[in-house]
Amino acid sequence: MSRIPRIVILGAGYGGILAAIRLQKELNYNEADVTLVNKHDYHYITTHLHMPAAGTDNPENARVNILKLIDEFKVDFVKSTVTQIRPHEKKVILEDGTLSYDYLVIGLGGEAETFGIPGLKENALNIRSINSVRFIREHIEYQFAKFKREPDRKDYLTFVIGGAGFTGIEFIGELADRIPLLCKEFDVDPSLVKIYNIEAAPTALPGFDPELVEYAMKVLTDKGVTFKIGTAIKECTPEGVLIAGDEFIKAATVVWTGGIRGNHMLDEAGFETMRGRIKVDEHLHAPGFDNIYVVGDCSIVMNDEGRPYPPTAQIAMQQGEAVAHNLIASIRGSQMKTFKYSNKGTVASLGKGQAIGIVGSRKLKGNVAAMMKKVVDMRYLYIIGGIPLVIRKGRF
Repeated sequence: MSRIPRIVILGAGYGGILAAIRLQKELNYNEADVTLVNKHDYHYITTHLHMPAAGTDNPENARVNILKLIDEFKVDFVKSTVTQIRPHEKKVILEDGTLSYDYLVIGLGGEAETFGIPGLKENALNIRSINSVRFIREHIEYQFAKFKREPDRKDYLTFVIGGAGFTGIEFIGELADRIPLLCKEFDVDPSLVKIYNIEAAPTALPGFDPELVEYAMKVLTDKGVTFKIGTAIKECTPEGVLIAGDEFIKAATVVWTGGIRGNHMLDEAGFETMRGRIKVDEHLHAPGFDNIYVVGDCSIVMNDEGRPYPPTAQIAMQQGEAVAHNLIASIRGSQMKTFKYSNKGTVASLGKGQAIGIVGSRKLKGNVAAMMKKVVDMRYLYIIGGIPLVIRKGRF
């Protein structure tokens, strides 16, 4: 390649931003032309979104200006929306132009997986972006205001959360903490508020340690949450949800956290996908394209048992750093790295001062786990923005 190779990174999520940061640190001057494309001019911390969605934190705390994370002399930032990927032409179509590339990193994030449940896409809310959580928070507050005008409408105070994975459980913990404050603000009897968590799997937090799951459910039950585990949502309407057993729960608020799929543009580009995600090779390449890498929610990485790892922030971060290493190796003709996911531990918050977690072989719960959650959050801030970002955004 006689000219400087062009690297285009699509998406500034966990994988994309880590790849960009690593490339700007490791590449020499004029060794590659790196462009980062993102719909917004900020990177948002997905693992924080449940808090502003419930109204227990400011949405601003979940986002970081991209230009504070990258060096514009080393990485070009393009604020635009990707509309099409043309892998055989080595082009990316944006809403306002076209980018050509030699190497492409796809980290566009996922979309809500509705599993074909009728009405879910049209009538349920999703915790997927800064704008979506702003809307959820305002919607929740509006239900209390409406109830004061129509006190016979108990459905205004009924909240259904579909899915008991990490996002669902963490959101429920924050929502249960927020409800008493809203009741006080709007002078509403707390006993009128109902929070339902509906999960089709036989347990909440599938795959998590059973002892810790039991602890989490007790903490949230004590906060007023009603669990319906092993119960599928059959239909979602503007009035509520129909669940297994033909029970209808009348609710003005349904928040769906029951799963994600990859980005629709991957199917449209002709990649072979599973639920919109690409099963990558050991170097995180899209099959058949040694110049295209896929990270985060758009990728599938298999574990030793042949099952896909859950698409978490932790795996996306490790993918971003591995992709940067392999891009540099490709440019320099050196040895590429086989991607091997290393699970550093998992922590799920249950609201203020409560969490559960596994770090190594240790099980954590209560305040100790909550402190560990803060440590994990601050570690990520340090990785992407150093001490100044920890001071600015860290929750001490």
